[in-house]
Amino acid sequence: MQKKRGRRVLKRVLWSLAIVLVLAVVGVLAYTQIGVMAAEPEPLASVRENPAITVTDADEGIVLAPADGDSDLGLVFIPGAKVDPWAYAAILQGLAEEGTTVVITRPWLNLAFFDPRGLDAFTSVAPDIDVWGVGGHSLGGVRACQLAADADALVLFGSYCATDVSDSGLPVLSISGGEDGLSTPEKIADARDLLPADAEMVEIDGASHASFGDYGPQDGDGTPTISTDEMHDEVTRLTEEFLAPVAP
Repeated sequence: MQKKRGRRVLKRVLWSLAIVLVLAVVGVLAYTQIGVMAAEPEPLASVRENPAITVTDADEGIVLAPADGDSDLGLVFIPGAKVDPWAYAAILQGLAEEGTTVVITRPWLNLAFFDPRGLDAFTSVAPDIDVWGVGGHSLGGVRACQLAADADALVLFGSYCATDVSDSGLPVLSISGGEDGLSTPEKIADARDLLPADAEMVEIDGASHASFGDYGPQDGDGTPTISTDEMHDEVTRLTEEFLAPVAP
């Protein structure tokens, strides 16, 4: 009798654990799929209509490349949490115009944290390019830091490293926003020691967290005072100048 009662208790415990596990999985899946911030149509239209670049929706990601095919430098870019990858096409198209092939990844479950793929899963889209930078926005930048060991340069947009790359010898560019309410200037300063001593740290006055993409306002963010066009131009200029010495 005692044994039967023990087995019933054990079954109840196991069923309870199974239900909790299922509910946790369902909750995580729901969280990653609900509230994804969509790309704004007008900036995206400017990308699709840009005759200076080609836009390819490949298995490896969204590929922006110079229309003339003349590119010997690549950048793998990882989106922020629950942001449509297409929301970064407009702010990155200027790099493609200047000769850099950009691959915007599609993180698993819309969160870079859950994406275990290595850098070569994305660089394989352009096998003729030997020099690759890796970058990202917000959580995408945190993931980019984890992949930096396999890259030739690291670019952070409104982000910071949780991985120590201070002794990597990598060229690093960190672009932050003065009005960023999420990756605040204070948070970026606190994580500064995880970057190489010669990392380029640039703060754009008037830029918010969402200024680094085109997906609309974001909860908890500051209010931008810089226009979209000015932001795109400044990010393109800073990133292009940074990557130029890295190019072969």
